[in-house]
Amino acid sequence: ISNRGYSAQTPRNIEKIRNVKMGKADQKIIPHRYQVVPRTLCFITHGDDVLLLRGAADKRIWPNLYNGVGGHVEPGEDVRTAAQREIREETGLDVRDLRLRGVINIPVESDTGILLFVFTATATGRDVCPSSEGTPEWIAHDRLAGLALVEDLPTLLPRVLAMEPDDPLFFAHYRYDEQDRLNINFAPPM
Repeated sequence: ISNRGYSAQTPRNIEKIRNVKMGKADQKIIPHRYQVVPRTLCFITHGDDVLLLRGAADKRIWPNLYNGVGGHVEPGEDVRTAAQREIREETGLDVRDLRLRGVINIPVESDTGILLFVFTATATGRDVCPSSEGTPEWIAHDRLAGLALVEDLPTLLPRVLAMEPDDPLFFAHYRYDEQDRLNINFAPPM
């Protein structure tokens, strides 16, 4: 570990900290602890339009509904690399200014859930390619209200699209009630 960025006032015991190893065996999954599957979700813009993916009709989840671009984080990937890969796979686009905007915890069972990393990006062009996941479509902001969106997008998308470049990350928690209705709670800004 580098000590770059430490001031002259850094504690003298930094040498002890620097020599501590954190091996693979220390990275245990403890049974019965809450565990998450990491996923990415990206909202790509070009001018005043946002790119949404209309889910393929034969998709297991959210067929024919509009969502952002994203998916699972693969072993060996960090979340940013996963977002870039998903963008290329699902749209064929090159993007710039890929920014992490927020993190959402979505419990699915009592001990498992999804940790969703929400990004924005700007497309360098508008030519997109469909994939097995669905068809990417450029949507003007004023058309969003009339689309069949995935359940959380009417709340999430306006919040994310309104963010300024230097806004802090948002943090949210989704929960489903006894009637399977989605409740979205955003943490207060720090």
